[in-house]
Amino acid sequence: MILGSVALAFGPWLVRLADVAPISSAFWRMSLAIIPLALLARFVGPAMPKGTLSPRILWLAALAGVFFAADLALWHYGIVRTTLANASLLSNAASFLLPLWGFVVLGQKPGKKALVAILFALAGTMLLVGRSADLSARNLAGDLFCLAAAVLYTAYLLVVDRLRGTVPVFPVLALATGFGAIALLPAAIILGGDAFWPTDWTPLVLLALGSQVIGQGLVVFAIGHLKPLVVGLALLVQPAVAATIGAFRFNEIPGTAEIIGASLVIAALILVRLPERKP
Repeated sequence: MILGSVALAFGPWLVRLADVAPISSAFWRMSLAIIPLALLARFVGPAMPKGTLSPRILWLAALAGVFFAADLALWHYGIVRTTLANASLLSNAASFLLPLWGFVVLGQKPGKKALVAILFALAGTMLLVGRSADLSARNLAGDLFCLAAAVLYTAYLLVVDRLRGTVPVFPVLALATGFGAIALLPAAIILGGDAFWPTDWTPLVLLALGSQVIGQGLVVFAIGHLKPLVVGLALLVQPAVAATIGAFRFNEIPGTAEIIGASLVIAALILVRLPERKP
């Protein structure tokens, strides 16, 4: 879990190093990862039962891929506009949006810890976004891109949840990545323009293998063996490493408002995974 989180934390840095447009780097991240993920799906974990790939399963996998692709595209645009710390923290908003979805849409009553976590997350996010607005319109736009990406990632998780129990985890990830790459290709060609084809493939290959294959693969594998609270604590490695890279590589030194906002978000990430006391 920790190794996967560290691998994911280097993703934003590699997005900045890539000499292509943000949406193009999202496409290459997914397309270069298809074959390694297909091999993982074939040789790691339970095999997919015969007859599993029904039209309904393929449709859900395609929908998950579209949400995943849109999430990555917006997140990559956010990464090049805001700090690495904000990009990493705000993209984790899916942790709070899922219980919020259950409360607003499904009518599920959230526990006290979940409510406190959502309040902390809102307060921390407002501090982070407010500070970005003070810095520049570009930073504010980057934060908003990352928040929009978190909404789309939440939609991706909700669709994947419909597939859980029917299709093993790694085939789902491989299918979603393949459909996502297909969905991103026309947008990457049109919006990427001359910045679609890279001159240096190294950052993109490392991004695909490090984030999409190793990072996602290790996290997905570990989640099945750990308690939710341990997963939440281990995932905090990702924003910590990203913030360290941003400070040393890009001189993104957090101020008081950013530290308080980040602390509230981190506290919310822990609280939202704590089990509620049963009556």
